[in-house]
Amino acid sequence: MNPCPSRRIIYPGTFDPVTLGHEDLARRAAALFDEVVVAVAAETPKQTIFPLAERVALAEATLGQIAKVRVRAFDGLLVHLLAEEQTPILLRGLRAISDFEHEFQLASINRRMDAHIETLFLMTSDAYTFLSSSLVREISRLGGDVSAFVQAPVAAALQKRFAKRHRGLEAGGERS
Repeated sequence: MNPCPSRRIIYPGTFDPVTLGHEDLARRAAALFDEVVVAVAAETPKQTIFPLAERVALAEATLGQIAKVRVRAFDGLLVHLLAEEQTPILLRGLRAISDFEHEFQLASINRRMDAHIETLFLMTSDAYTFLSSSLVREISRLGGDVSAFVQAPVAAALQKRFAKRHRGLEAGGERS
């Protein structure tokens, strides 16, 4: 009898910033797979607030502490990353039905590029269905407390990122 091959899944995203919702999905995937590779995308159509190195460092500080989770950066197509990591399995999270159309399109195009690719969707836990990185960025940018939505290192990085803007507003400066 052949031993069972290692079951590895790739969890790609911009993670800008990494949230408790991302952490929830990573933990749940780690319970199902031998290894979860959190792949932080270098190139993205989204305008990121953190450079790649900082997004990787924050993901490592939060998600990298979970058993069976490994964080890495990647550049280029997911199909190339999957080949490099020797797994055809992608993890994508769904918060609401509105996420499905976009995720379905991505899954379909990835499979079109490589027929072996499988995309597994995990529904976000109820506690995080409202949570998105863009909402966390906006709350932090406007001076709000995001500690209920992200781990402490991420909250500190966001506070530092927007500190200059907040000081300017407190001093009576204009909004940018």
